[in-house]
Amino acid sequence: MATMADVARSAGVSVATVSHVLNGTRPVLPHTRQAVLDAVEELGYTTNTLARSLVTARTRSIGLAVSAISNPYFTEILQGVEAAALEAGYSLLIADPHDDPDHERKVVQLLHERRVDGLIVAPSADPRGLLAYLGRHDVPAVFLDRLVDGPTTDGGPRFDQVCADNAEPTSRLVTHLAGLGHRRIGLVAGRPGLSTTSERISGYRSGLAFAGLAYDGRLLVYGDSESAGAEQATEALLSLGVPPTALVTGNNAMTIGVLRALGARGLSVPDDIALCCFDDFAWADLFSPRLTAIAQPGRDIGARAVHVLLERLAEPDRPARTVRLPCAFVHRTSCGCPSPSEEGTPS
Repeated sequence: MATMADVARSAGVSVATVSHVLNGTRPVLPHTRQAVLDAVEELGYTTNTLARSLVTARTRSIGLAVSAISNPYFTEILQGVEAAALEAGYSLLIADPHDDPDHERKVVQLLHERRVDGLIVAPSADPRGLLAYLGRHDVPAVFLDRLVDGPTTDGGPRFDQVCADNAEPTSRLVTHLAGLGHRRIGLVAGRPGLSTTSERISGYRSGLAFAGLAYDGRLLVYGDSESAGAEQATEALLSLGVPPTALVTGNNAMTIGVLRALGARGLSVPDDIALCCFDDFAWADLFSPRLTAIAQPGRDIGARAVHVLLERLAEPDRPARTVRLPCAFVHRTSCGCPSPSEEGTPS
């Protein structure tokens, strides 16, 4: 295997110059830089990342702990993380915590023991063990999609966080349905304890209030952020003495469960019941009717999380911050509108 010294001899430069070219640590004259790159190509030289990590105490790797990687939304986040990490010269180690607090704590420890430079984590509904581990070992970390409680004494967050706006887009779905004449609007919410769930419930209630509708606790059910749970929750709503005439779902997996429950009852969307969902996905436009949805910027969230983590690694003492990215209202026909007047407008 070619060494850096081999590259230096071939290019007629010092080993230090080769290092500066490959690591970008100092400007090098264009013709000298090209000579080094030509020698690298000719000799097939590859960087010894293990040796470099022993010198720099950095592995140029990022650990990503995200549950439900099969979920299209988290797949988009993964694509954003991977692209941004690769562009910055970092490799990615991935683990699935399965939304289980104990397993979450274990996989984060395993990633940390692999000496990743930092972690990006979508925390579970009970992240106490995770927070304790990260704090005890002073691990650079960024939370994405879901926020964690427990601000510092000055009121700011303890960790960097990147997520989408949740409350206002949910409120927009509710007010849109109310504007179409619906007075009993149900919400199939996600797993209790998740910040996304609580924020979307808050948006649901503020949307009702804005539309002049009273909140009825019987119209709020929990689908546990999964298809099967949403199917059962929808059955409960449909079994009410006066069932809702419109539904809002809290994520794309639950939308599938809601549609399954409606189909089992022989109910048609939107003729029998209107439907809007939080989370757009690739085939939402292929359903009949086409699904009116809130689209989250999954790839942008993943990429921004990487950038925030790299800024944290460069400036360990900088104040933690929470970054929120806007969603988009994608107006289709499941809400009952015959011909949408807008599509993909920022929320």
